[in-house]
Amino acid sequence: MSESEELELNATLRRIKENDPSLKSYPLADGYDDDDDYIQNMTDEDWEELGRDISNNTHVEDVFLYSGALNDHKMSFFFRGLTRSSSLKYMVLFNDGLSIAGLRSMVSFLQNANNLTYLNLSDNNILAEGFDVMFRALRDSPIEHLNCCNCGIESIVIDNEHAPRHLKELYLLDNNINADGCRGLAKLLQRKDASLTKLYLKNNQIDDNGVEILVSALQNNTSLTGLHLQGNNGISMRGKIMLLKLVNDISSIEATLRSNHTLTYLPLGANDQIIQMHINKSTNINNGHDSLEAGREKVIETQLNSASRAQYADLQGVYQSVYSEINPLHLPEVLSLIGLCNGQGELYIALKSSIAEVISTVDRKECIRRQRDYYLTKAKQLDAELAAIEAAEESIVSLGSESRRLRKEECALSTGLSPNNAA
Repeated sequence: MSESEELELNATLRRIKENDPSLKSYPLADGYDDDDDYIQNMTDEDWEELGRDISNNTHVEDVFLYSGALNDHKMSFFFRGLTRSSSLKYMVLFNDGLSIAGLRSMVSFLQNANNLTYLNLSDNNILAEGFDVMFRALRDSPIEHLNCCNCGIESIVIDNEHAPRHLKELYLLDNNINADGCRGLAKLLQRKDASLTKLYLKNNQIDDNGVEILVSALQNNTSLTGLHLQGNNGISMRGKIMLLKLVNDISSIEATLRSNHTLTYLPLGANDQIIQMHINKSTNINNGHDSLEAGREKVIETQLNSASRAQYADLQGVYQSVYSEINPLHLPEVLSLIGLCNGQGELYIALKSSIAEVISTVDRKECIRRQRDYYLTKAKQLDAELAAIEAAEESIVSLGSESRRLRKEECALSTGLSPNNAA
């Protein structure tokens, strides 16, 4: 570092200490000629003093300490001084070789940084334990953007009682997140007050089981607009179809209306062009429409369009006609909608398909009527037969009683008694 550069840096430090309102940012990076010598010569006391000066400053909004500017040891002294801030909004600490020990050093700061909305900890070795410590510390923070790419994170344990309440964007690219990690993330997505809008999971270890967990969590989620899953090679065709069904389930009109209408960006990667094309078609419908409008548009474009529906149905294994679930009384309205939105060609196809369904429905009704009449007639015959049996039984009982009476009278006459005394 030249003498003039050192003087400039010292002047910046003095302005921080003096709370200069014109100073908004403090960048310091190792590995760069301008800063390398100065950083290497900073003592533990220097780091603590710098942290204290930033803590007391009410105007500095951005702090950049990256590419080796810090390590766990320096962190412990820096954050011994920097325990709170009323002005910091943006902090970048990437590629500093930090571990769980370094994360623990900054807990007090994270709990008392009242305006911190962006934190970048990428390219550090914080692992799952460090992520958990940081996440809990950010519970009451205004943090909105959290970047933890390439941090060795596998599983993620989320306690919704101790999770950031305002988090909008979570960057977890290039980690080792698996199905267990997806279970933790699902808790964030299933919260009643879910705030997450973008979730970056590119290049992890997510497989079909992980996809199934995320899809389940997103069924009723209305906050997440972007889910990035490129580079997760464990996701097979089964997992990709689950993601397609998430944004447009073609199995029934009701299922289409219940699909996710919030996601507007769901990239899978360059090798999934067919699935991606259909996903993009559905997410493009979501973009710019509210939930009711998006559901209606999907029904028109993918359920009531024969070519489009055939493609979706083939991918999703759906074989029944859409007209089998439409009440024939509503068909004129449906056919009018098809002609208006999809053209005369589609209307002709719809007429042929729906007439077959109507005829089938009418035939079924007639069959049911005939079966009903048959069983009603059969029931009457059985009732008559049962009545005859019961009448015959009553006759037998009556004859038996008369026979016993006559025998008693004969007995009485033979003994010289009156019939009444014989009793």
